[in-house]
Formats: sequence, structure tokens, C-alpha cells
Amino acid sequence: MPPRQTAAAAPAPGLPREHVSEIQRMRILAAMAEVASERGAGSVTVAHVVGRAGVSRRTFYDLFADREECFLAAFEEAIGRVGAQVIESYEQEHAWRERIRAGLWALLVFLDEEPATAKLCVVESLAAGPRVLEHRARVLRALVRAVDEGRAAMPKKASQLPPLTAEGVVGAVLSVIHTRLSDPNSRPLTGLLGELMGMIVLPYLGQAAAQKELHKPTPKLQTKTSPGQRDPFDGLDMRITYRTVRVLMVIAGNPDASNRRIATEAGISDQGQVSKLLARLEHLGLVYNRGIGPVKGAPNAWQLTARGRHVEQAIRVQTG
Repeated sequence: MPPRQTAAAAPAPGLPREHVSEIQRMRILAAMAEVASERGAGSVTVAHVVGRAGVSRRTFYDLFADREECFLAAFEEAIGRVGAQVIESYEQEHAWRERIRAGLWALLVFLDEEPATAKLCVVESLAAGPRVLEHRARVLRALVRAVDEGRAAMPKKASQLPPLTAEGVVGAVLSVIHTRLSDPNSRPLTGLLGELMGMIVLPYLGQAAAQKELHKPTPKLQTKTSPGQRDPFDGLDMRITYRTVRVLMVIAGNPDASNRRIATEAGISDQGQVSKLLARLEHLGLVYNRGIGPVKGAPNAWQLTARGRHVEQAIRVQTG
């Protein structure tokens, strides 16, 4: 893939400086994912990244202390995006088995759609330094907790499994995914849904349940519109203002952000205004709140929906 031209990084006239910096930062993170997936995390240099991103070394060092910090930021941004999709699908179901299937399907779809990001998260993160490994371990612990809920779904008369079972299951699934991502000739990961689900449910629900997963039809993939086919703003009954852009970008970069954090990061001093804007964005299907809410004593936790991510990404492209 040829390097992007440096001229592409030039901001559109009149954009605020902080907006330009955020656009440049996202370009650098995307470049890091691409170069790391091609060369391996240990072989990536700052020169590789800035050449691919089309920015200067000075811009890079204005935003990141070094290559490791940039990789960590790229990893965190990627985990935030895939996590939002997985959690959104997972929480739409109620029973453990259906939740795991929905979350796993969302994960596999994401990894197939974004192969560079997939390799960054699953393969190259293993060689990216202690800070990345620490973050990776936190993600794995969350996955283990979700799978471990299968013990509560076991038949009452069945012998109880130790908590370590979930750790083994997650490790086995990730090992399969790692192997497929390392092989450029492997089939799409979405084709593994039934087999991976069989692996997951087998120790908890038994052989019959595992067999059912193997023969269950795979969900139909939604056809993604390519650029130019459909305007992501089509039918969006809202004027996209700079304040709207900032809120969407803050949530994209800070999954589970509270109202207060969004207001601070977006430069909105009036908490009432940010609450109204978030409610409007939620009504339009661009964001959703997976927090308990202040009524019950906990802050909101805002995430972008799939359409919200498309709109936010389109804004970044159009203002680049």
C-alpha cells in the first residue's frame, strides 16, 4: 500500500486547532494498525507510521511520547470500538448462551471487516510491551467473567465446574482466532461461529447443546454500503454542528464516558446542554447509554451505536 501523501493531512480552512489535532491523531492510530499488521509490532518505526499517516514527525511527537505510547493508544482505540459492538449485541440478549453467541458473532464480524485492527488486537499486541499486555489482560479478564456465567446456566444436577474452566475456554477460542489471523489464506472468521460456540458451551451445557451450535444457521451478514453508495447523514434529522462533532468524537475515543466527562472534553460548560444533546443523539440512534444512570446513583456510560460510528467516521473523513 503506498504511503498517504502529506498534503492529505492539511486541515480544512477554519477548523479549530483541537479538531485538527484529533483528526491527525486518528490518522496516526489507523496508520499504526496498518503498519503493525504488515510488519509486526516489533518492526514498526515512527518513520513507518508518519509516512503511512501523511503527517510530520513533529506532529507525531506532539501527540505521542514514543512508538509504544502510540501503539497503546491504537490498541485502546481499537478495543473501545470492538468492545462497543460486542457489548451492544451481548446486552440485547438475556440468556447466557444467546448472549455469548451474539457477542461472539459481533466480534467475528468486526475482525473480518477490519483485518489490520484484528491483527493489532489479537496478534501484535502480544509483542507490543508491558503496558499493552496489561491492558490486554484486563480485556481477557472481562471475557473470562462473561464466559464464567455459564456455570449458573448449568443443569442443577450437573457437577459444578471450577472457575478456571472459563479461562481455558477463552484461551482456546483466542488461540483459534490467533491462528486464523496469522494465516493470510484462512477462511473468514464468521464461518467459525458454530464451532467456536460448540467449544464454549460444551463444558457448561453438554454434548447435545454443543452439537446444536454446530448445526445452527449462521446469521446473515448485513451488506455494508461502500463510500458513495449511501450518505451516512441521509435521513438524519439534525444539523451537524461543531459541538455535535466534538461530542461524537469524545464518545468514540472514550467509550463509557459520563455526561461530565463528555462535557469537559467537548468544551461544553453547561451540563444541561450536554444532557439535552445526548438525549437528542440517543433519539436519533447515534448513541446509547449502558450505564445505570444518576437516578440510581451511578453515572451514565455512553457508547456510539453502529450508525453513530459511521457518522463519526464520515465526519472525520470529510473534515480531513
